Formats: sequence, C-alpha cells, structure tokens
Amino acid sequence: MANQKPLILVTNDDGITAPGIRRLITLMQELGDVVVVAPDSPQSGMGHAITVNDTIYCDPVKEFQDKNHKEYSCSGTPADCVKIAVQEIMHRKPDICVSGINHGSNSSINVIYSGTMSAAVEAGVEGIPAIGFSLLDYAIDADFSHCDVYVKKIVQEVLKNGLPKGVVLNVNIPKLKASEIQGIKVGRQANAQWVEDFDKRTNPMGRDYYWLSGEFVNEDKGEDTDEWALAQGYVSVVPVQFDLTAHHFIDKLNDWKFNS
Repeated sequence: MANQKPLILVTNDDGITAPGIRRLITLMQELGDVVVVAPDSPQSGMGHAITVNDTIYCDPVKEFQDKNHKEYSCSGTPADCVKIAVQEIMHRKPDICVSGINHGSNSSINVIYSGTMSAAVEAGVEGIPAIGFSLLDYAIDADFSHCDVYVKKIVQEVLKNGLPKGVVLNVNIPKLKASEIQGIKVGRQANAQWVEDFDKRTNPMGRDYYWLSGEFVNEDKGEDTDEWALAQGYVSVVPVQFDLTAHHFIDKLNDWKFNS
C-alpha cells in the first residue's frame, strides 16, 4: 500500500475532447492512476449547476480503457461529473481531483461562473483535495506546453502536503513563452467585476433575443492579487473556500433588531 500510485480524478468544463484536458490527462498519467469523467460537450460558464430535471448518461470511452487509465464521457455538468465519478465509477475516493486545463481565465470574479472551478469545488465538498487549472488563452489550438512544469509541481505539492478541509486551489497560467514566466505567486482573488451589456436583436420572425457582452473591470490596485500576478508574468495560485459565509459581518448583523 505504501507504494500505491495516487488515484487521480480528471475533469473539466470544455468537454472531454478539448485539448486542455487531453494535455492534463497526459501529465497526470506521469503521476498516478487516472480516471477521467468529463462532459461530452462544452459546459463553460455553467458554474455549480447540477442536473435535477433530466437524466444523466455516463459512458466509457472504450479506446482509453486500460489498467491505469479509464475515461467516461458524461452528459451532465462539471459538478455532475465529479458526483457521479465519486459515487458510481471510482472504486475508492481519489487522492486528488484536477480540473482543466481550461481554455481561458478563471481569475478574480470569474471563479464563481466557472465550470472548471465548480468541478474542483465539488471535489472539495466531497473531501477530496482539488485544483482547477486555467490558461489565459481561449483559442482551441492554444499552446499548453509551458504549463507542464507548473501543473505537475503544484499537483505534487498538494499530494505531498494535502489541503485544509474546505479549501481548493484556483491556478491561472499566463499566455506567455516558458522563458517569460516569472514563477509561481500565491495571492488573493482580485476585487474585479464584469460590467455587462446585452446586445438586443430581432430574429426574422420578429422575436427579440439577446447576446451577453461586457467589459472586465479591475479597480483592485493590490499587488497581492491574482490579476496582478498574471499581469507580471506569474502563475497565480489562490486558495478558494466554498464556505460563502461572510464571517466578518455576523457580529454586526446580530446587532440588528430583527425581533423588536
């Protein structure tokens, strides 16, 4: 048992055929036994949605089934993928769950919309150390090669040290040449937001429809944030907790006269 390889669950939100997850699978095979449960189609921006009003299919991808590597294509959301992997597919709880590598940023406010991070958070809910990886490149043909050393190092450190209960890591990697990356910087989530707009149009039948658009605005000038680290050429690592309680406001809220 002491020499047993780590059991690694791999998932994402871009879909099981996306180049980012294919890269991540290859890297994880160097570190342990791999089980992949990932969406059968893109699920970006799904957040922590789960399927409650429809069936979920989860089919083995036969060309990727061997002793140390199994893959399943799931019709559900990223959070569904983790749930069904843990409850129905894996013979024991995985030692770690890695989600990604996402095509595009999940820094700052994007973490709450991200299917990539929601899969990692769901693993955290299940008591599994988890990491979400994202590359700041939305292109389908994005070059992930410079991510390798950082992905493996961070996974190895989590396997070695573990994570506190209720904490997962949000890792964002800049779109740079390997020689341009400055290293890894641990920080906090920047206080930034999307200023959104809806482009209203009318279809040929006369019915109005909308395209969501917007501008990302970061007014956080701190030099300890994920946005600052990425702008300076660092790989950003932010510890994220899924306890959404505003603990600092509890005492003040208790002073309100709810019962008077």
